[in-house]
Amino acid sequence: MSEKEPTLTALAEISAQVDQLTELCRRLGEENRVLRVSQEQLASERAGLIARNEQARSRVEAMIGRLKSLEQNQT
Repeated sequence: MSEKEPTLTALAEISAQVDQLTELCRRLGEENRVLRVSQEQLASERAGLIARNEQARSRVEAMIGRLKSLEQNQT
C-alpha cells in the first residue's frame, strides 16, 4: 500500500491544482466580461463627448464668424 500512497497524494495535489485553475478561469472570465461591458460604456460615452465637442466647436466658429461680420460692418 505504500507504493500507492505517493501516487494518490500526487493525484490529490493535481486534482486540487485543477480545481484552483478552474476557479481562476471562472473568475478571469467574469472579470473579462465586466471589463468588456465597461469598455463598451466608455466607448459610447466617448462618442457622445466627441459629438458634443464638435457641436460646441461649430457654435463657437459660427459666433466668431458673426462677430467678424459685425466688426466689418461697423468699420
